Amino acid sequence: MIKSRLHARNKHIARYDFNELYEFCPELKDHVTENIHGGETIDFANPEAVKLLNKALLMRHYAITFWDIPEDNLVPPIPGRADYIHHAADLLSSFYFGKVPTGPEIRVLDTGCGANCIYPIIGQREYGWSFVASEIDDKSIASANEIIANNDGLKEAIEIRKQENDRDIFSGIIERGEKFQMSICNPPFHSSAEEAKKGTQRKLNNLGRKRVGEVTKNFSGKSNELIYEGGEKKFIQNMLHQSFKYRNSVDWFTTLVSKEAYLKSFYDLLERLGATQVRTIPMGTGNKVSRVLAWTFIEKQAVKKKIMKA
Repeated sequence: MIKSRLHARNKHIARYDFNELYEFCPELKDHVTENIHGGETIDFANPEAVKLLNKALLMRHYAITFWDIPEDNLVPPIPGRADYIHHAADLLSSFYFGKVPTGPEIRVLDTGCGANCIYPIIGQREYGWSFVASEIDDKSIASANEIIANNDGLKEAIEIRKQENDRDIFSGIIERGEKFQMSICNPPFHSSAEEAKKGTQRKLNNLGRKRVGEVTKNFSGKSNELIYEGGEKKFIQNMLHQSFKYRNSVDWFTTLVSKEAYLKSFYDLLERLGATQVRTIPMGTGNKVSRVLAWTFIEKQAVKKKIMKA
């Protein structure tokens, strides 16, 4: 069965072949049960089950030999993260005669990579891109660096930089004269711990769970991963303002946006800032609907010159 909402190049567009995944992560078998349709599944509210599924997927599809994260960090869903990377690749192709650019010369900035380092892993393995990934939490940085050090090809392609100021997004990370073809971001969505708890409860309801319990860490995570004063809207507004300062350093700025209602205010702000192109790319995995907001300050004639040079 095909998951039609996923990108056509997404390796997870078909249902999981659990027998195949067991070969890469035998422990996963203990967490697989039969669903109401007679197929195999896991409890997606159980962080250990999701973590082992992720490990198996990364080993099977992305040649990862080591991947682990601390118990109190987010356990990201691999198919959705891969979808973002593939849509980002299509966006980059707009500057390269419609062809997706590959290789380490394509440099991507991942804002807030977390302990899992998922976006850089997938981007490097799928397209050979190189990454600078920012992170504010020391423990998450240590985890990401451990993953990078223990997998062939990642050390040369991924650099983790610490963000010292939690109000900054690009300042303190992008160095003078540095150039990126794209920035990506999975922003914190909630403005408070209470709001985060309500969001967790909604997800549990979708999974048929009655209340928030201990087996929900894959929905909670560290506070800096989920919570930002003013929530997702304020975080992205700050990103839009700060992107103007770095308009000559990044070709395409992008971020996930969970709440569609925020888009109009983002469009209005980008118009005032002078963005030359703004795009919204719809995404969907399972019951979740999201989108990528993308913008650039490059003039169209400058884009033509860039393409001719490439």
